[in-house]
Amino acid sequence: MSRRDFVGGAAALGVGAAMRPAGGSRIQSDGFFRTAPIETVRIGFVGIGGQGGTHVENLLAIEGVRLAAVCDIRPERTAWAQAQAVAAGQPKPKAYTNGPRDFERLCAEEDLDLVFTATPWEWHVPVLLAAMQHGKHGVTEVPAAYRTEDCWAMVEAAEKYQKHCVMMENCCYDRLEMLALNLARKGLLGQLQHGECGYNHDLRAIKFADEGEGLWRRAHAVTRNGNLYPTHGLGPVAQAMDLNRGNQFDHLVSMSGPSRGLQAWAAEHVPADSPKRQEQYRLGDVNVTLIKMANGQTIYVTHDTNLPRPYSRKYVLQGTKGLVEGYPRRVYVEGMSAKEDTWDPAEKWFETHDHPLWKSDKVQQASRGHGGMDFLEDLRLIHCLRQGLPTDSNVYDAAALSVITPLTEQSVANRAKTMSVPDFTRGRWKTMPQLGIVEL
Repeated sequence: MSRRDFVGGAAALGVGAAMRPAGGSRIQSDGFFRTAPIETVRIGFVGIGGQGGTHVENLLAIEGVRLAAVCDIRPERTAWAQAQAVAAGQPKPKAYTNGPRDFERLCAEEDLDLVFTATPWEWHVPVLLAAMQHGKHGVTEVPAAYRTEDCWAMVEAAEKYQKHCVMMENCCYDRLEMLALNLARKGLLGQLQHGECGYNHDLRAIKFADEGEGLWRRAHAVTRNGNLYPTHGLGPVAQAMDLNRGNQFDHLVSMSGPSRGLQAWAAEHVPADSPKRQEQYRLGDVNVTLIKMANGQTIYVTHDTNLPRPYSRKYVLQGTKGLVEGYPRRVYVEGMSAKEDTWDPAEKWFETHDHPLWKSDKVQQASRGHGGMDFLEDLRLIHCLRQGLPTDSNVYDAAALSVITPLTEQSVANRAKTMSVPDFTRGRWKTMPQLGIVEL
């Protein structure tokens, strides 16, 4: 028995004890975390950059939220968040700005229900663990983790402290992906067989910027080679294929092409005497990964952020009766589309099969955050906490989606070696119920 098996078995015993009735949050017999309803969700926010700022604005626009504390290494960003809270009619939140680990003081001192992090990747797990250790729920921007041991640390902490630990994958709430989920749940696509997805986004200028993600994201390309950002595309496909709810990732293979894009961009745009020109990059410009599901489906995942290209998440959800594609958005369902072997525009299907969450005028009119999906994911999170419902995504999903990154790195480093995906649920995925079509 490996150490991981031993620790996992011991944790599973602890989960069994935790399933007994008790106060506060706990894992229920269906395997999902729940908590008693929270009338006003008191939030501490860590990392108020571009995406973090969007979440702050969204949360302040949602009923039943109080922004109680804010944390960032830049005092000007906490001051901005404080001003936003006051403008929204809330008390001025306390600011924590004493260095990169001041979130630990926030978690220890503040009376909060939830700690939300939108920091650089390497800080996601430390913030989540500090939150749960101090009795708070934790949610994070993507990816939740990029080391296998950190994925296990999230799971074990959530089970030990009986707290929500959620990865906020906004693309699971995009309108097209939610349409596809609705069609799949209605059986109109037949049995799901295959998915294609990815994150294909020219980030060269962002990676070399002297602010924002340019201060940290490019460094990952220096030391790592694999799919560094799989969850935007993979999250919605995996959700439709019942990840951790009757299905799971079984194994994968991955390979990367040459590393040329960042070097070429630096040669054209970065001064010759800049230290950036001395950097060497390992990250292949294009990574391709094939994932096999336990129930037999296949998923093709791409990562391409170092080359010139229009943005695309390359979305495909293919079933035995039809499919949904993104970029461009279109649908074909055998026997229901307007013409045989001819695509329908997605807008036609929005009229008749739009996901209920997208029928809200408040969601469709949301102006902040990727066309409304960021607002919807924040709204749905708060709704679940206030109603005492399981969140749409949980710690097992966060771990399974995030662990794809280190597994691709290992596969790439070993000539596309087949890598088994850990079962973070320890077998409970076989009996966990399917995520249905939820409403507010």
